[in-house]
This record gives sequence, structure tokens and C-alpha cells, in this order.
Amino acid sequence: MPRREPRERTRSGMRALLSSLRSGRPAALRRWLHAVLLLLALPGCATILRLDPPPPEVAIDLPVLGIPNARFWPDGPPDALLREGEQMLARQRARMGGVLPPANFLALSGGGDNGAFGAGLLTGWTAAGTRPEFDIVTGISAGALIAPFAFLGHDYDPQLREVFTELAPPDVLLLRRIPLALLFNIALADTSPLYRLIERKADARMLEAIAREYRRGRLLLIGTTNLDLQRPVVWNIGAIAASGHPRALTLFRQILLASASIPGAFPPVLIDVEHEGRSWQEMHVDGGAASQVFLYPPSLEARGLADPRAAPRQRTVWVVRNGRLDVAGANVNRGLVTIASRSIATLLHFSGVGDINRIFLTAQRDGLDFRLAFIGAGFAAERREPFDQAYMRALFDYGARKMLAGEAWVSRPPATGTLPAPPPGVR
Repeated sequence: MPRREPRERTRSGMRALLSSLRSGRPAALRRWLHAVLLLLALPGCATILRLDPPPPEVAIDLPVLGIPNARFWPDGPPDALLREGEQMLARQRARMGGVLPPANFLALSGGGDNGAFGAGLLTGWTAAGTRPEFDIVTGISAGALIAPFAFLGHDYDPQLREVFTELAPPDVLLLRRIPLALLFNIALADTSPLYRLIERKADARMLEAIAREYRRGRLLLIGTTNLDLQRPVVWNIGAIAASGHPRALTLFRQILLASASIPGAFPPVLIDVEHEGRSWQEMHVDGGAASQVFLYPPSLEARGLADPRAAPRQRTVWVVRNGRLDVAGANVNRGLVTIASRSIATLLHFSGVGDINRIFLTAQRDGLDFRLAFIGAGFAAERREPFDQAYMRALFDYGARKMLAGEAWVSRPPATGTLPAPPPGVR
């Protein structure tokens, strides 16, 4: 039976649905549904259409752009990640003559506009003169947007400062009218401004620099969530950059956008893949849908990467939580939206706390020193809207001051507490 095109299948489904409504329904309701479905069938409203995803059994081993180590599945067997770690150390030993200096790993969490904290922290770290070169940098969501700058070092601090202090909300997203967005779109906001920002900053020069560092034995890893498979994905940006593939830069930009695409609020990113001469599309969203921050899965024991013939190597994991660990009290009214949004916020908060505790326990098991930075109770600037420029500037300066004052890091996750409820109108 010939395969029908997605639009043809959609229209066929609409006709079947309309047929089922012809009996037993009020005429006014039938006319309204008929109008809505006809509008959805128009070419201008076909944003929900996509190519099929690859079958799950194919997707797992599918080499994106033909690059076998372009990505990893952290919830699966750790073999591929282990091989990548071994190759990273082999490149380091070849460059350093076999004697390796202390290792530093940086894990950057999500947090939306709270990413200004991590950006300020890094610039303050540079000013303090103690910022190391990181062997591995990982990022999710807002952390993914920080990660390439953090990976490439202090020369990129001016761009990092610009991204998190000079932009206004329209430079990041365009909010749609809610009723129309719910009926005719796949998200409440249009992120084309954010993608244009990514295009300006994540350019060919940046990709070449990431490729050079990858060849030196350093890793830049960005997390997304494959929504078709409901699985986290870790993208090996250095391997993608070093591949020389003509579509590597586009894929890099798509990964950054996908990692920051909050489901429902921002549109998902469709990544084109090919298998046996056929084109498919994978749907990727915010890495925070699977985890708020990551380093490496507990199934991969970092002790196994150490050379037993060499002296023990000091290794430190630096975790930046672009958010608070405490929670704010509130008088929650009995409204559907209020209860749902408060519950989701609670779920995401403690998901992030759990991720930090997992990294801490894994570091203890594997003999890594642990350091954590987060937004403390002392920061009280008002956020009037998402990506409020004044709020982000204040948070950026707060992160830098904490670093310069030597107050940024704690050596273990602290207990969470509850803050007083903010005044009415303050978020």
C-alpha cells in the first residue's frame, strides 16, 4: 500500500472525525469544529506536521550526520561514553607527555533567565584569577547556552556578558496570543529571536575553536530530550565540530536551541536524520525534561579511567545551579492553573535538587572533589517578566561578587529551606 504524505493523512483523519460528528451533536458545535479543522488544514497552519521519527530500535544506533560518536544515551549502557573518556585521556597524555595535571569538570544547570547567575560567576572567576581550564563542560537549557563560552575560556567572557545582560525579552522570544497559540500552534512562544541570537554567537569560528579543543582532549557535552523516545540525549559537540561535515554548524545550533526549548512554552526542534536512504525527523526539547544538570551517569565509574601506574590525579567537579535550593512560601489559591503550575514548579525544583545529590554521591564514590554554587537567600531582586533585563543584570553582578568574595562554593549540597512568601506582585 503506498505511503501517504503527512498532510494527506491529516486531512483524511479530519474527514473521518467530521463524519463521526454528523449525528447526535448540536449543529452549532459541528459548524465550529468544522471551521477549526478547516483552518488547521490550511498550509499556513501546518506547523504540527513533521516527518516520522525513526523506529526506536534504529534510532539508538543511528549515526547523526554519519558521526558514530555524535551523541550518547546516558540512561543506557555506558560503553560508548567510556570509550570517549578513554580517547580523551589518550589525547591528553599525548599532548602532555604522559603526565596529567589536575582535572576539572564543570556542570551547568538549566534555569532560564537565572542563567545570568552562572554567566556572572564565570566572569568573576576570571577576574579572581583562579578559573581553571575544564576537561569536561556539560550544559542543559540555560546552561547549554553558557557552556560553549565556558568551554572556550575567558576570551569569550565579553560575549557571555552580552548574552546575559544586554538582551531584552523580544531578543529571546515572541509571546503569541494565548487562544490562537492553543488552537493553531505547538507552543506559547516563538523562539526565532533566540535562534537568530544563537546564529550570531555560535558561528563557524566558535565551532572551529571547539574542534581544536576536542583534539586536545577536552569534551563539550550538551543535553537534550528526545521526546519521541522519552529519553535523555548527550551530544558530543567536539566530535560534531571536528567531523568537518557541512551541516555540523547547523546541527550545533539546533542542539543549543533544542536544549533551551521548554516543552509547551517553546517549539520543539526537529532534527533531520537519515537511514537506509530514507529521511526521518527526531523531536528534541529542553534537556531539563529529563534532568536539570548532569556530569556522567553513575553507571560509568570514573575510577576506571585512572591510570593505575600513575600517581593519583586530583579531580574536581564544579556544579553551577542556575537557581535556588530554597523554596518560597506562597498562598496557593484553589485554581486549576495555579495548582498545576505550582505543582510543576515543585517537581522541577526537586528534580534539580535530586540531580545535584546524585552528582555529589557519584563524585564521592569515584574520588572526585565536589563544589557547588547556587543563588542564595540573600539575592532579592524583583523579576517583572521573563528575561527581565534589570533582573538579569542584578543576578549577573551577584554571581560575580560571590566569586570575587570567595563565597561562591560549598563542598556538599546544603539542606533546603523555605523563604517567606514574596509581597504581592513580586515573583
